[in-house]
Amino acid sequence: MASIHVDIVSAEGAIFSGEADFVVAPASQGDVGIAPRHAPLLTELRPGPVRVQREGGDEQLFYVTGGLLEIQPSAVTVLADAALRPDQLDVDAADEARKKAEEALAGATEKSDIEKAQRDLAEASARHRALKRLRGTD
Repeated sequence: MASIHVDIVSAEGAIFSGEADFVVAPASQGDVGIAPRHAPLLTELRPGPVRVQREGGDEQLFYVTGGLLEIQPSAVTVLADAALRPDQLDVDAADEARKKAEEALAGATEKSDIEKAQRDLAEASARHRALKRLRGTD
């Protein structure tokens, strides 16, 4: 079976590099499934999980806070703002961040404050949902 090379990197460094049979990433307009020989694409990422399916059905999961996704027929590169493995995610911290973002949005009056609070809430909610999904508690 054909495979596609996957690199997941962030400012902190490389998170994953290897071959995959299929990748699912949270593109800005919806999740995108990527198989070998996929058409070239460059798109923004929204916060959420990246699933890397390897030979034999083994699946590795990562959480990204946003960034860019570059797809070439033989390679996928995730340039994440931040990327974490499931064991690096803290459910209590994710829940607390979501609650703080909700409070900030409720108290915001200026347009710029509202927009920032909405972005923070979207990221915190995505992190919370991803953590639950990654840990199998959803």
